[in-house]
Order: sequence, then structure tokens, then C-alpha cells
Amino acid sequence: MDKSSFSKEKIEKILYIVLFSIIGILVVLLITGTIAGLIRSPGAQPLIRFGSPVRIEQPQTQRDDIRIYSGLERLRITLADSSILILSIAFPYSANDGAFTEELAARVNDFKMIAADYFSTLPAAGSRVFIDEDASKQEILSRFNNSLRLGRIDVIYFHDMMVLDTAAAPAQLP
Repeated sequence: MDKSSFSKEKIEKILYIVLFSIIGILVVLLITGTIAGLIRSPGAQPLIRFGSPVRIEQPQTQRDDIRIYSGLERLRITLADSSILILSIAFPYSANDGAFTEELAARVNDFKMIAADYFSTLPAAGSRVFIDEDASKQEILSRFNNSLRLGRIDVIYFHDMMVLDTAAAPAQLP
């Protein structure tokens, strides 16, 4: 036997042993890591850390993110004596409550109809319409809350409230 073939066979044998050893070590590390990952809790700190830890600061959300809902815009409601009531309704709501915010957006037309139904049935007092603002707010608030499922409105505000008397307006020429 030739000395070069003997050393070639010996080198190949050593290479196979080294490669199989590396593969075996990798398989053992993979299995050990998988088992350790399954056993550890999700919030656990890393076992090995390279360098200094990086802290990610979460933005703080405000608990009382109160906004004013004015999605009803300016309403024009015909009253019992054919006068026109111009009114804007607004109310505070919590912007953190996403489901309630979505429900408010979905109920815009319902709220407009509730306000129109209420004001259009108020009796007229002569040529002027007298509206008890506090009683109207309470009644509309009650009706709004009766139509809601995911939250409640605590208070409502009337803005730009005015009554236009159409009987006193001059007739338009054709």
C-alpha cells in the first residue's frame, strides 16, 4: 500500500468524523433550543444577550381622550308651523372606545331622524315657536341613548340654534 493512499483514506475518515460531529452538535442544539423555547414563558428575558439591551418605549395613550362629536353637521328641520329650525348638535365621547366611535359614525342618519322627528312635532305658539332648550336636550339625549348599544352619551350641546319664520319672509317672484 502506498503511503499517499493511506494518508488520503485517513484524512477522508477524519473529515467524515468531523462533519458528522458538527451535524450532530447542530441537531442537538436545534432540539435543545426548540424544547427550551416551548417551555419558557412568552414574556421571559433572553438567556444570552449580546451588547446592551435596547429599550423600546411604548407611546403612552391618554385614558381620557375626550373628543367632541359633531358629525350631525347643521340640521334644517321644518317645524309644525312651517318655520325652519337650524341647529347643530354636538356631544363629548371617548375616542379610546373604538367600537362606540364606530357605532356613532354608523348612526348619523338615525340621530338626524331622531332630532327631526322630535322638533317637527313641537307645537307652535302663534307665529313664534318657543322651544324649551333644556327639555329638548334631555329628550333628544334620552332618544339617542335608547338607539345606542355599545355606549352612552352623557350630555349634548346645541349650537347655532335659530328659528327662521317662513311666514314673515317675503314671497318670491316667479
